[in-house]
Amino acid sequence: PVPAEAGQEDDGSRCPLPQARRVFLAPERRAGGAVRRGKRAAPAAADPQPAKLSRAELYKPPTSEELTQLKETEDLFHSSLLRLQIEELLKEVTLKETKKKKIDAFLHEINSLLGAIPETPETELTDQAWLSEDVKVPFLQVPFNVKGRFHFVPPAELKVVGSYLLGTCIRPEINVDIAVTMPREIFQDKDNLNQRYHRKRALYLSHIAQHLSKEKLFGSVKFAYMNSNHLKPILLLRPQGKDEKMVTVRLHACPDPGLFKPSRFYPSKNNVRTAWFMEQSSPKEATEPPTPHYNNSILCDTVMLSHLHLLSNAATDFPGMKDGLALLKVWLNQRQLSKGLGCFSGFLVSMLVAYLLMKRKIVKMMSGYQVLRSTLQFLATTDLSVTGISLAKDADPSLPVLDDFHQAFEVVFVDPSGLVNLCADMTASKYHQVQFEAKRCMEILDDRMVDGFQVLLMTPKPMLRTFDHVFHLKHVSKLQGTCKKMQLLNELMDRGGNYVAAALPFVVSLLARGLSQRAQLVAHSLPQISEWPIDAEPPKHKDIGPLTFGLLFVPEFAASTLEKGPQADHLEALEFRTFWGEKSELRRFQDGSICEAVVWEASTVCQKRLIPEQIIRHLCGLLHVSLLPCAWGTGEEAMVSVVCSYDDLSRKLWNLKELPLTVTAVQGVHPALRYTDVFPPIPVKPIYSFHNRRKHLLLPSEEKPCPAYITPLKIICHMEGSGQWPQDKGAIKRIKAAFHLQLAELLRQQHQLVCRPAVTHTDVYKDGYVFRLQVAYHREPLILKEVVTPEGMLKYQDTEESRQLELETLHLPYLTSSLHGLQQQHPVFGSTSRLAKRWISAQLLSDSISDECVDLLVAFLFLHPAPFTPPSSPQVGFLRFLNLLATFDWKNNPLIVNLNTGLTGEQEIKNKFVAARSRLPVMFLATPKDQWSSMWTRERPSAQILQRLVLLASESRRALEEQLMDPLSDQDVKMVFRPPLDFYDVLIHLNPNQIPRHLESVDRPVKSASRGVVKNSSAMNILFPVVDYDPVQLYLQELRDAFDDLALFFYDKHGGEVIAVLWKPLSFQPQPFKVSSMKGRKVTTLNNELVCVPNVEAILEDFEILGEGLVKSVEARTEKWTI
Repeated sequence: PVPAEAGQEDDGSRCPLPQARRVFLAPERRAGGAVRRGKRAAPAAADPQPAKLSRAELYKPPTSEELTQLKETEDLFHSSLLRLQIEELLKEVTLKETKKKKIDAFLHEINSLLGAIPETPETELTDQAWLSEDVKVPFLQVPFNVKGRFHFVPPAELKVVGSYLLGTCIRPEINVDIAVTMPREIFQDKDNLNQRYHRKRALYLSHIAQHLSKEKLFGSVKFAYMNSNHLKPILLLRPQGKDEKMVTVRLHACPDPGLFKPSRFYPSKNNVRTAWFMEQSSPKEATEPPTPHYNNSILCDTVMLSHLHLLSNAATDFPGMKDGLALLKVWLNQRQLSKGLGCFSGFLVSMLVAYLLMKRKIVKMMSGYQVLRSTLQFLATTDLSVTGISLAKDADPSLPVLDDFHQAFEVVFVDPSGLVNLCADMTASKYHQVQFEAKRCMEILDDRMVDGFQVLLMTPKPMLRTFDHVFHLKHVSKLQGTCKKMQLLNELMDRGGNYVAAALPFVVSLLARGLSQRAQLVAHSLPQISEWPIDAEPPKHKDIGPLTFGLLFVPEFAASTLEKGPQADHLEALEFRTFWGEKSELRRFQDGSICEAVVWEASTVCQKRLIPEQIIRHLCGLLHVSLLPCAWGTGEEAMVSVVCSYDDLSRKLWNLKELPLTVTAVQGVHPALRYTDVFPPIPVKPIYSFHNRRKHLLLPSEEKPCPAYITPLKIICHMEGSGQWPQDKGAIKRIKAAFHLQLAELLRQQHQLVCRPAVTHTDVYKDGYVFRLQVAYHREPLILKEVVTPEGMLKYQDTEESRQLELETLHLPYLTSSLHGLQQQHPVFGSTSRLAKRWISAQLLSDSISDECVDLLVAFLFLHPAPFTPPSSPQVGFLRFLNLLATFDWKNNPLIVNLNTGLTGEQEIKNKFVAARSRLPVMFLATPKDQWSSMWTRERPSAQILQRLVLLASESRRALEEQLMDPLSDQDVKMVFRPPLDFYDVLIHLNPNQIPRHLESVDRPVKSASRGVVKNSSAMNILFPVVDYDPVQLYLQELRDAFDDLALFFYDKHGGEVIAVLWKPLSFQPQPFKVSSMKGRKVTTLNNELVCVPNVEAILEDFEILGEGLVKSVEARTEKWTI
């Protein structure tokens, strides 16, 4: 079987372009388009040289073809870049000419070997002793006894079918399908019954396998199930040596075309007898149930060649079809839709394109990109589970009609013969997922703000990152019980005993009904069985491993506690009651109606998020379900009460009487006020006996453990402008200090709040929280920018001080209010951001990247979720955060976070970024109010830290996804929150009693010291607690001040018990002796010269001395560094 079109591949598309001008005019050369050659063509491709062109050639008018391509680029693609990207991708995935020649040679050798296999004597089907011990029949022979006789005769003919011949197969997996026609003489009259045909087919392949496995030509000979369908084993052949991965040849045994009468296999006919299947002696039922899937599996084998003819007719003179199919296959692969039982395979999508061509929805003039768009458009708007389609042209009245197919199958797409349903194994749920993806992709392609190419074709969409909740059916074998309970015997017979395939559609429709208001999509993974060696027993039905289900929620209803049913006197009420069982109860609603309803128990936000789990556990009383854990105590309610207290305080500040100037704005800047504080503050009141008292203040006591960490919630109070404000920066600071005193006094008098004023702020104790008020004057940053030149001129330029003040009083409040708004739109934004920050802190990197930067990275996931939908659960948000860190190209792209959709000129930002790349921070974030400076990442992270973050994120994501997709492993999510410490040079172990946030550590300590506070939100007259006191942070600051030039220090601020130290390699190089630079160094001789080297022993001693009482021990990893 020589591939017919293999030689016609290269029709000018690979020739060097004759004119330089053409490169810009026509970036896309179609394989079928004739290329007009210049008079002096460039030399052979092996030795490219610039073409010398005459003036006439340079300024030739463009050809009509080039004009069409220009027009198409303008109308279709958002930019010529998209067109070039698609061309580049097509080059990547298409098969090279040299490989084709090797594959053709391999096929010729297989052809000659298959013809030489000897015949075997005739035996009963059940007598399989003639097969050698080394080969096991690739078929589950249950029940074993079956009538009929079998003997092997060499194949009547061999034909290459499928994508290889059409030139539409794509790398990395090149499969070549060969139809091996079994001769008529091995079949008998009733072989269509009781799996006789299927067993003969399996025996036929077993004998071929037995002979080919002895040949030196093959690197491996294995069995597999075609699309994981147990009734259809195939034989896989791969070449020897280094070419083994190049190609897989799949042998499909099929019958002689005229062997069976088609009318025996209509969807309503029966070909598996109940008595035989149940192993009963006499048939009980007079009427047998139809077996449409069984019939379809036999018919598929009879029409292989006719499908090939249909597709090759469609592909002739249609170069765009080949490109379009390559793009569609990549699109399906990235979405995990193209493999497994009931998948949307490459063959299916090829037939769909042929159907659209027949219906004139696609014409042969179209390019690959247009084929992709038209197909996605058709999928997005057509529901094949409701209105099927057919490729059959002339309506033969005797053939079954579409309605017959709809009764037998969930999804209907009939082939040209009018007999075969190409989507027989697909569930309606899987088709709806394809439809949902197609709709989403059409939106993305029409959105000019999104890089459609990257999102559609280059981003993988595994279930864990796509769906809001994912749960597993651990033991698929339990579905046998489901089949019994749901009385699915007919389906079991039809599917050859495959209880997974029989039960899956029913399980999914049960879930979809129970979650109908909450979930916009209920999807399932495709059952897949990998190939196996020919001497092994064929895999059983349960060998597909756990089945995974994904739920995509409608955010508004996902967490609602009430399931409202029909009115009590309606007919549907009975149906509702039967469905929900004892959960259903009658309730009277505010509008006076009395309805059936189901109420789910949930008090906290976290429990409400898990209502879908309650529903699933209720529906699957018969299934064992394990959901992704969300057992993090979430603290979302605590955050809400902080915000309420803040709102109340801001109202009191607005209405303060007797202030010289009124308060014009009150803006929160603390992360808790934008819902992203990892551990939101809880209202507390100090225990006096635990502290030392001095006048109205409490101080930490030396004898007792360190008091609990009370975080001050920072608020900016903007005062109105007035001519009375001074114009001198020193004077402004004094006026602000006076305001701080006055605010404290007035809050005490008018609202009885306990306050503690200071020069730079006033602390207010309210509802058990401590708020830190800081007065701001809008012209102060401008005054700080004033610089007087030596000539006495006044000019304005940014200073460090003015930048810092602008950040605190302008940018941070704006960011906080924007993110507060984002939280209102997407309720899980805060929780996702908190998980992300907790992870960064757990990796000891929280000092190396700012809180605001992490908040913006997480906001990006919600504002620009393509190709996904915005996350509706914190877990999926966290996985996408790790993926963003790990895969975003920080070096070549700015991350544009379009808060409040305030940005339009994204391309301009990208262009400026490229031009000024070397001067910009390594991680560049652009927002509408900060397009050019990336203020939140200007100082940190450094290039080394970013590199480390990317590495940690990709490892954490891999480990977490592996663990969550394997429900049989122990699901310890905290694993990715435990940092690897073997990377560091020195570890400073701390005394837990002096760590105020010890209870926040990843692995919560079993016992912890009392911290001298009690929960209380109503205390009024109290002594002011100890605020913002964390000895570890103070110790870290001292270490950094003293040893900044020698080492880097890392710490998990949420209760970490260890400070990790990394020596800076440069500081360990011997320096020439200078008296001025002797800090932390000692003098030694090297090659008779005096040099300084770090005095490591003394430095380690200093670590202990500086941290006396806080440091438990210093562990030096001496094997890691030498001086």
